[in-house]
Amino acid sequence: MHTELPLPDFPGPDAAPAHAAPESTEVPDFLPADFRAPSRQDVSGFMMRWDLPLVIDGEVHQCHCGAYRNWIVFNMRDDSVWLRCEAGHEAKESRLDTAWYNRNSGPVDHFHPTLDEGLRHLGH
Repeated sequence: MHTELPLPDFPGPDAAPAHAAPESTEVPDFLPADFRAPSRQDVSGFMMRWDLPLVIDGEVHQCHCGAYRNWIVFNMRDDSVWLRCEAGHEAKESRLDTAWYNRNSGPVDHFHPTLDEGLRHLGH
């Protein structure tokens, strides 16, 4: 607290503000639609590479063809997780969920219009 007098002249609590803003000011969106990333509901799903052996519930997951590494992991719009081996076999993995996918995936770096383009981008 200042010990100097006189104290500054502040308006009291009953005083009206000096300039009132208009009540119905519409603020535009932060980014134009062309610059926004698609939302989760705008895409069919997300995919990532998983090159190491995939350990689920303490066991190394293995495809029926014998593959146990170099997976493509899909997280679909319905929150299901699918695995695809290098041979192209796909299976739903009920022990994994969207929370697991989000913890283990990095940021989205590309959006692909087709599944084949996405798989090519990931090296499959």
